[in-house]
Amino acid sequence: MISVANIVSPVWKQLLLDYSHSSIELYGTAVLQLLFFWGVSAVYVSLPYVFPAFSARHKLQKEEKQPTTAELWDCFTVVSRNQTVSTLLHIGIVQLNGLLGKPPSYRFDPALPSALEIIRDLAVGTILREILFYYTHRLFHHPKLYPSIHKPHHRFTAPVALAAQYASATEHIFANILPISIPLMIMRSHIVTFWIFLALQLVETTTVHSGYDFFAGSARKHDSHHERFMVNFGTVGLLDWVHGTDGGEDSKSKKLQ
Repeated sequence: MISVANIVSPVWKQLLLDYSHSSIELYGTAVLQLLFFWGVSAVYVSLPYVFPAFSARHKLQKEEKQPTTAELWDCFTVVSRNQTVSTLLHIGIVQLNGLLGKPPSYRFDPALPSALEIIRDLAVGTILREILFYYTHRLFHHPKLYPSIHKPHHRFTAPVALAAQYASATEHIFANILPISIPLMIMRSHIVTFWIFLALQLVETTTVHSGYDFFAGSARKHDSHHERFMVNFGTVGLLDWVHGTDGGEDSKSKKLQ
């Protein structure tokens, strides 16, 4: 029986022979952003136009609260700017590491990581991301920081998938990029493991901002955060439970009004 590893491993080894580590990291990460952020967002955002009845049945908030076409276009513009910023930062960091003779942030072993290593790194990475994101997010709700840093993200009280990265440049760097990048850097994970982690996190953040009740209503808590502001700061709910900011049963039960 042919396993996925048997198919991917020769392709990976050939990539290492044909391209530099920096090129693989930069282009691979860009492709994942295209597929798992832009692609998934496009599916969610297009539902009201392609399948309006289906979309209306599954939307968590009322039609009158949904963003207008002009607001969606503004969202697209801001998100494109943020993606440009993050790409330029990524290029700068990779090039600086090369100039200083530092190793890449992730491993590029010819041997692909084992399933056990991938599962371990994903689990630890998820917990570390929860810690980094929760406290950064909660800090950005401080009255002195909220107006200039985090308020733009709360423009959408009924969020859509694309609004997952609708934010000030400062917030995008400290709340969107670093909590996903740092955990697997700390663990010196394989770049392929990082790509899997990145893909999962991008699907998660677009889904929780989608405004739909799919996947057991995973968007409900974050929808509640956008409406009520001071609840549901985290990603997996662990630190919201610890700190009592989980919003109680109100955010888990029926659709938001």
